[in-house]
Order: sequence, then structure tokens, then C-alpha cells
Amino acid sequence: MRILHFADLHIGVENYGRPDPETGLSTRLLDFLSTLDELVEYALTGGVDLVLLAGDAYKGRDPSQTHQRELARRLARLSAAGIPAFLLIGNHDLPHAEARATAIDIFTTLQVPNIYVGDHLQTYTIPTGKGPLQIVALPWPRRSRLLSREESRGMNIEQIRERIEDLFTRGIQKCVEGLDPTIPAVLAGHVTINGATVGTERSMMLGQDHSLFPSAVHKGELDYVALGHIHKHQILRENPMVVYSGSLQRVDFSEEGDTKGFCVVELDPSAAQGQRLKDFSFQPVNARPFLTIDVKVPPGDGDPTASVIREIMRRNVSGSIVRLKISLPAGLDVQLRDGEIQEALRPAHYVAAISREVEEDRRTRIPADVAEGLTPVAALGIYLEIRKVDPERREKMLRYAEEMVAEEPLDGAQE
Repeated sequence: MRILHFADLHIGVENYGRPDPETGLSTRLLDFLSTLDELVEYALTGGVDLVLLAGDAYKGRDPSQTHQRELARRLARLSAAGIPAFLLIGNHDLPHAEARATAIDIFTTLQVPNIYVGDHLQTYTIPTGKGPLQIVALPWPRRSRLLSREESRGMNIEQIRERIEDLFTRGIQKCVEGLDPTIPAVLAGHVTINGATVGTERSMMLGQDHSLFPSAVHKGELDYVALGHIHKHQILRENPMVVYSGSLQRVDFSEEGDTKGFCVVELDPSAAQGQRLKDFSFQPVNARPFLTIDVKVPPGDGDPTASVIREIMRRNVSGSIVRLKISLPAGLDVQLRDGEIQEALRPAHYVAAISREVEEDRRTRIPADVAEGLTPVAALGIYLEIRKVDPERREKMLRYAEEMVAEEPLDGAQE
């Protein structure tokens, strides 16, 4: 049984993009759809028996009709080929209010063949061409489903989060204890596991995060644990493997050095419980590159513009999303010829920022048009990184900033 595991698709992320002249769509939307197309082609030609999305199909809870259409087109190809797709609810998929539908409920409502939505903490049994598969689903929590109004009355945010994490841990254990040992079983979770590596620019995380200890999901009764919510691919545990597939596309510069792709898992249904994993591989995709160029102009440089351009020419900026950081002594900044620097960056897909750090006043300049397209948290992240703020202090400042701008900190909005 071959399972394709991916997560954090985030259709709708359009930062660092421009209108495509042929389609009128954002080039960044086309980036995300292109890597999804790579995944679908692999599933159709690579003998995949089930595609598992571990949460966050869209960027936001109210995707546009175009975004919904583009995802539906690709899921329809899987459905027509008889390949089931399991879509776990992530925090980006949740509505503001309990009574409102999630961003992907439409597939359940229309009863699209071979499309399954995991919106409750429970075990789903999915038919595949190689037999049934049990999926313990751990979607992003809805507080109102887990805690009554009376139960949460008087509790602060931290107490509510701890209570939800305890309920999740207990719920997972109950599901695992109820598994049929004769049928392959995986856990699909959209959650932070303690010890996982996250990015420093957390512009996608707006609100209260929930985290679990590795022991909550690392169970011998499971054959594989497929995780989403953190964009960096990583393997946290073995036997069974606990894996974040990572996102298919880079979202910001914190993911600049990450390899993007999806996971392919081979299970042997005839093997004993917990011993069915026969093969695992990570399949890279052609994600849009992000590139940071740091230039330090030395004192007495007779032509700082030429020094900056030489450094740009040393890097492969073609098709990349680029940010340029220039550090130079006081007095030399007035000698920089912006037009020539911008011309050298013309092959880039998008210039996210050209910043100058002048040793005298340590000012950091981000062009107004660039700053206008950033979220407040993303702009703060860029500013703190340019100012070389200590990573631990930067992380704490970003976390406080996220809590301040979160729309509904208690009902789990966005990563």
C-alpha cells in the first residue's frame, strides 16, 4: 500500500508575486499550483493508493472561487483515477464561528467520490485499491467542540491551551486503543510536536499554537504518523516514523534553505501491527527559490555600487525571490546608484526588499511598496532579522506580536 503524504498547501498565498500576463493570476498562486501538479502527476503515475493532506489546503478560511476551483480540478483528477484523497482540517481551514462550514466541507456536501474530510478527532477507515486503511485524524481543534462555555469560564488562554492539549492526548490514546490490529493504521495530525524545528519568520502563525509531546502520537500500534502545520520537512521519531512533510512551496525567507516536497510511504498490509512500514522516501518538488544577498561594503570603497553589483552577479538571482541587504560605512550610502542596482536584480522573479544598514545610525530601510504587501508580523520579522536581534528574543517578540494581532486567539485562527 503506497501512501503520499503532504501538508500546508496554502493555496492563496500571493506575497512576493505579480500578475501573470497570460492568466491574470498571481505568479505565486501559479507557483503553488505547479508544485501541486507535480504531486498529482506522481500519484497518477507512481502507483499511489491514497493521497493524504495533513491540513491547510488554503491560506485562509474563506478561499476565493478561483482558489476553490483550482484545488477541485486537481482533486477531481485523483478521484477520476480511483485514488482516494484524505483531507485533514488545518487551522487555516477553520471558520470563525462553529456553525460555519470549513473551507473544504464542500467536498463532503457534494459527496465527491474518493474524497474524505477529516474534521473530527476519530478513526476513519478509508477503502483503497490495496485494502482498507485506518486513519486516526487529529484536526486543528475547535475549542467549542472540546470545552463547554461553562468549563472554560474563568480560564486564561494558557489554561485553555493546556486543557485542549490534555484532551487531545487522551483522545489519541482512546483512538489508538480502538484500532483493528489486522488493518494498517496511520495518524494524520495538524499540530506542533514539541522538539520540532520551526522557522524564525513565523508570519503564517497568527494566534495560539497547540503543541503535544512526541509520546502523544508515537504509538506502537501505528504504522506511520503524518504531520502538518510546520513547514520544514523533518523526521521526529522512528518505529513508527513521525514525520512532517513540510510545505510544497516556500512561504517566506525563514524557509529559504529548506528543500520542499512530499513523502511517499510503503506499507505491507500483510505484516503485523506496527511492523508494516517497508519503505519511506521524500520526493523534492520544483519550488520557487528564495535568496538573501548580504553585501558588506568596506570603508574607503571607491565605488560601492560596483561592489554591490559584483556580489549580485555572483549569485543566481534568475527566477528567485530576492532580498538584498547592504551594510556600509556612513557617507558611502549616498554614493549608491539605486537604478543600477535594480537593473542588476531585474532577472529576479521578485525583489522583496533592498535594505541599507549604515554603520553610523544603524538605520534599516525597507521600500514602502514592499512593506505595504507584508503582514505586520512579517514586516516585524524582517526588521528584527536585519537588525540582528538575538534569535531567542526575536522569537519571543514575534510570538507576542502574533497574539496582539490575532483575530480570535481562543478559537485557533491561523498558521
